[in-house]
Amino acid sequence: MKIVYDGSMDPRLCKAVLGEQIPALAAEDPDLIYLDADLMNCIGTAKWAAANPDRAINCGIAEANMIGVACGLASAGFKPIVHTFGPFASRRCFDQVFLSGGYAKNDITVIGTDPGVTATLNGGTHMPFEDVALYRAVPGATVIDVTDPTMLISVLRQCKDRPGVKYIRVGRKQYARVYADGSELPIGRAVTLREGTDLVIFACGIMIHEALQAADVLERQGVSAAVVDLFTIKPLDADAVAAWAEKTGAVVVAENHNRFGGLCCAVSEVLAERRPTPAAFVAVEDEFGEVGPQGYLQERFGLTAAHIVEAARDVLKRKVQ
Repeated sequence: MKIVYDGSMDPRLCKAVLGEQIPALAAEDPDLIYLDADLMNCIGTAKWAAANPDRAINCGIAEANMIGVACGLASAGFKPIVHTFGPFASRRCFDQVFLSGGYAKNDITVIGTDPGVTATLNGGTHMPFEDVALYRAVPGATVIDVTDPTMLISVLRQCKDRPGVKYIRVGRKQYARVYADGSELPIGRAVTLREGTDLVIFACGIMIHEALQAADVLERQGVSAAVVDLFTIKPLDADAVAAWAEKTGAVVVAENHNRFGGLCCAVSEVLAERRPTPAAFVAVEDEFGEVGPQGYLQERFGLTAAHIVEAARDVLKRKVQ
């Protein structure tokens, strides 16, 4: 694994990566079955699916039924990968995920695209700020917030054969390039992107770019900020969280999600149990989404590098010397 972040965007669209990787995995593994809820065109799998009707199923706009079909296939020994937009991959079919997936111990991989503010012009109804909280509540589930296209490739391949319910949340468009092509990112292991001594910024998803930008600003202000990628929200790398909290004595958590039930809560739980530490949170507060371009929405909901810098300055005032 190699870190190559320089602030630039990865030229690959995540939807194009999905459109390439799902057929590639199917070609490698005859047990893989792909299911979608009438959104194959949105991630570039439609042509391949039409040519491979025995490997791809368009379940239509019936997400709960799609999860049921996927779980039935899993019980018969297949490896289903399911895709739809984030709100439909989480709250609309949660009972089926919880019971037919988790409770029944069926191994399924669910991809929820355009999470949080990346839903942009699709608006508040399509803007899941609660998807991570829902999936974290499923016993034994794996929950991942993707950092860049390289990570998407790595975690998708791992999830295919990983037991239990797996939820991958990822936007369909561009992300900042963080990891070199071919990097392997083991699920459940935090990645230190930047060393620091005064505080640590834990982040995931699109907030990794904002966290690294914030760390640059803080450095110019004389503050040494570490940045750690907690892309696996469950199972969280609790050892890394506790170790960084002990090392720096101040924590900022940044996520494109409602702060109640997501990464902020996961980190807070570790801090409370293992290393009580002053912490600040950069996340969506107790609000619904709305329509707008992503830049506007990040400002609207406080999800920018500037907001992380502000949170860092606040937590440093509360740091125990």
